[in-house]
Amino acid sequence: MPERSWWGWGTDTGALSDEEVEGIAEVLRRRFGVEARRRRPPAVSQLDLPAPRVSPPRSLAEIASMSAQDRAGHAMGKAFRDVVRALRGQLDHPPDAVLRPRTEAEVAAVLDWCSSAGIAAVPYGGGSSVVGGVEPDVGEDYAGAVSVDLGALDQVLEIDEVSQAARVQAGVLGPSLEAQLRPAGLTLRHFPQSFEFSTLGGWVATRAGGHFATGPTHIDDLVEALRVVTPAGTLETRRLPGSGAGPSPDRLFLGSEGSLGVITEAWVRLRPRPRFRAGGSCRFPDFLAGAQAVRALAQSGLMPANCRLVDPAEAQVNGIGDGHEAVLLVGFESADHPVTAWAARAEELVRDHGGVPEGSWTGGEATAEAAPGRPDASAAWRDAFLRAPYVRDVLVQLGMVCETFETAVTWDRFEHLHATVTEAVRGALEEVGAGTGVLTCRFTHVYPDGPAPYFTLVAPGREGAELEQWDTVKAAAQEAVLAAGGTVTHHHAVGRVHRPWYDRQRPALFGAALQAAKATLDPAWVCNPGVLVDKP
Repeated sequence: MPERSWWGWGTDTGALSDEEVEGIAEVLRRRFGVEARRRRPPAVSQLDLPAPRVSPPRSLAEIASMSAQDRAGHAMGKAFRDVVRALRGQLDHPPDAVLRPRTEAEVAAVLDWCSSAGIAAVPYGGGSSVVGGVEPDVGEDYAGAVSVDLGALDQVLEIDEVSQAARVQAGVLGPSLEAQLRPAGLTLRHFPQSFEFSTLGGWVATRAGGHFATGPTHIDDLVEALRVVTPAGTLETRRLPGSGAGPSPDRLFLGSEGSLGVITEAWVRLRPRPRFRAGGSCRFPDFLAGAQAVRALAQSGLMPANCRLVDPAEAQVNGIGDGHEAVLLVGFESADHPVTAWAARAEELVRDHGGVPEGSWTGGEATAEAAPGRPDASAAWRDAFLRAPYVRDVLVQLGMVCETFETAVTWDRFEHLHATVTEAVRGALEEVGAGTGVLTCRFTHVYPDGPAPYFTLVAPGREGAELEQWDTVKAAAQEAVLAAGGTVTHHHAVGRVHRPWYDRQRPALFGAALQAAKATLDPAWVCNPGVLVDKP
């Protein structure tokens, strides 16, 4: 199995070739007039890591590591700020140790030790966080900090084929989960961009968004029950298809980001693997025109599995457009019946809103495995989507400021939000001396009452000041999002990065209630301090 990169996305073997990197450098020369020099990360042996402040007790020694490789690999997530610091060899908050519990009892033992010794415990799944959620940045009130890596808890323990559900350990990575479900002909069908390098527990803890652009898309919709180890004890929620019995205990831990305890298992809702597909792509004169068609689709009841609207600039960057038209990608799928009728109605609907479909949307019935009828634009988009994190790392190596931010807003506020955020970001780029930067937008998910716009920024960085440049732009973007009625995050989670704006978005009384819940479940306040709530 290829080794994970300690500093960037994915694996070293999955990274772009030297030829691809040079091609990107040439594009940057033409577009921004910059002579990009590729920076290389230091070897782990060259890192100046502080000595561990704590040492695990003998009872945990078998599952503990204090190696430089493990500490470096668990020091940060995979955001722009993380990659820049890693390239500099600047690991601000490495864990003192990495613990890999193999059983739920060992998870409890780790939390017992941390609680008694005043050590922060930061749960770690696949490490793909882009909001500082796995970085042990816990302040000075702790004797130390450890990363609790759930990777050894990676099994599908039970499959209920009658109810179409499975009991799964939280540390399983996406590909392994699907491989274990495949013999039963079932799938979770939750494919975030981080799918290959993220875990079920991480999806649940961060309320991740997955494959479906409409309908059941957040992991919230797919969780049937949870099992959580907290410092105060272990709890398990009841398996039910639905319940009206008071506030949901599952909802308390969905999105809790390790601040209330460690999710060790989940019962998740499955579905048969899809056999039928249809759909296609469509072009619009501009992004806002496409948004009107998407709103009609979202409110039509057709429930497309894929409904990605990409603005002209992003379409060009990803090889599916010429930079003058927005592109809409629509797909339907089913395990039970042909979906050509749904695709045909969708094609008719987008035509009614000024879209120009490409080819026939009803000629692509295919199995999920083969999908020979997938339109070229969809295939090109999928390839670019999966490679995007590796491309981002290269852009950062070449000195660019390159990052994403996302939100969700109701349809009546969307145009205002889009204009407000665009103006704020462009103003911030001018302020930091990166006014030639490119800002793009796409919809990742759509609901009957609103879309989830996802913005991508690429701008020339100023050597040594890239973090300050991004922090200025990020703050401007988040302020604009809040002012325009959006959420501070749709599926990237809160972590430490979004805390200042999350505190303002949530009602003050809810914040106090969350503090009270944490005080009950985590009396010593050792579970991922700094995420979601602070000790009063």
